Amino acid sequence: MKVSTVEEMRDLDRRAVSEHGVPEQILMENAGLGAAHVIADELGVEGVRFCVLCGAGNNGGDGLVVARKLASNRGQVRVFVIGDPDGYGASSRLNLEMAAKAGLTVEIGASTAAVEATIRDSDAVVDGLLGTGLKREVGGQYRELIELVNASGLPVFSLDIPSGVDGNTGLVRGVAVAADSTITFGLPKLGNLLYPGAELGGRLYVTHISYPVELQQSANIQTELNLPPELEPRPVDGHKGSFGDVLFVAGAASYYGAPSLAALSMLKAGGGYSRLAAPRSVTRVVAGLAPEVVFVPQEETASGGLPLAAAAGLLELGGQVDMVVVGPGLSLDGETRQLVCRLASELKRPLLIDGDGLTAVADELEVVRRRTALTVLTPHPGEMARLVGRSVAEVQADPVGTVRRAAADLAAVIVLKQARSLIGLPDGTVYLNPSGNSGMATAGSGDVLTGTIAAMFGLGLELGDATRTGVFMHGLAGDLAAEEMGEDGMTARDILDHLPEAVATYREDYDELMEDAYGAVTVIG
Repeated sequence: MKVSTVEEMRDLDRRAVSEHGVPEQILMENAGLGAAHVIADELGVEGVRFCVLCGAGNNGGDGLVVARKLASNRGQVRVFVIGDPDGYGASSRLNLEMAAKAGLTVEIGASTAAVEATIRDSDAVVDGLLGTGLKREVGGQYRELIELVNASGLPVFSLDIPSGVDGNTGLVRGVAVAADSTITFGLPKLGNLLYPGAELGGRLYVTHISYPVELQQSANIQTELNLPPELEPRPVDGHKGSFGDVLFVAGAASYYGAPSLAALSMLKAGGGYSRLAAPRSVTRVVAGLAPEVVFVPQEETASGGLPLAAAAGLLELGGQVDMVVVGPGLSLDGETRQLVCRLASELKRPLLIDGDGLTAVADELEVVRRRTALTVLTPHPGEMARLVGRSVAEVQADPVGTVRRAAADLAAVIVLKQARSLIGLPDGTVYLNPSGNSGMATAGSGDVLTGTIAAMFGLGLELGDATRTGVFMHGLAGDLAAEEMGEDGMTARDILDHLPEAVATYREDYDELMEDAYGAVTVIG
């Protein structure tokens, strides 16, 4: 399913009218009817007292359609238009006139106190105050009303996006409505699916409002929900080499968990052959944690890291495997950083760089750009900021754009690890991953992710699809762990231990998992 920016949605609205002959009034009518349908299903309408809050833009016009529909189904509706309706476009003006002619109580320019009195006497609130195009901090009466709605304790239905949430980033512009359900129109917006907007929106519905399929699937929109492909059946005559042979270059003194989690998760997610090149002192410890892994002990620097002298042997071995993973728990030892850059520069195999490996290449990005083999980078926001030379705040203000530009610049697949992780491909496509939960925000979780991606590659997926599937599978394992034990206290080991169940669930229940985009979006007529 495509996910649009605010600007892309405006362009689709324009094209629906100019190229496909769908009148704007029909689009607005269908938006309101879709929202009223959700309200009827979730709460009921007859005899229910609704306070409908409408702003001075198209979002307010949508609210007027909802109000009229609720009233026609015997709901008790009071409508407040906040701001100056003289700024309404033709469709919103028409709906204001229709609401008045239908006998609805519509108050224009009412005080906050008047709205508060109505909310106290209501059963639910419909939020049509501010739409997706919000670009400034919410203040004045809008802020007062949003705070009033949030304090009411009533069920809240937001139209298109909770008022106060930025439609492109999901960030809160000062204050925002906390809705129980959001009905968005045409396509989901980035702000509907990125946190904190995703949480503030409650359950998300999308109605296509008569958009032709051609618009719903527009090639101009390069952001999608991450719904990766099915896995091929495991060949019955396969051997360990049939399911991937991966070399992990990882570990340093005092860093034992990262290399063991990364190398072992490749096997737990279905991979066949996992090799770990780590300092000798680390190998002795990790061997007891992950005996199924094949170890390639290395000499070490005085600080316990991998030395630059290890490059020749690692390049030779790396040329014999299917994929190399560099970075988990490597430390920031100077020689080790030089080693990472040399491996990145000279390895001719697909390469995944994570953790300390990302820090090593951040100042030497030409070694990534010059690579001829495929590359995957898996940064968290801080590492992403170093890679692109921006602050963490700047990355979080435009995560999709940041990932898209970096993936194109570095000709790499990039996974930005966050509450809703993003996977960017060099062709400009960015996927928003719906699986996972906050319990996965724990040390070592990213190391399990690297091994899971490597396993998906070993199972035969092209590297971009392997990355998308690995991210989804990692999140699914975390969700299964949370279902069993709750999110509090979940560890990376718990995620790792649920990988076999996650893969089995993915194989057996694929269609069910993909339905409604793993529960992220419910499509309505």
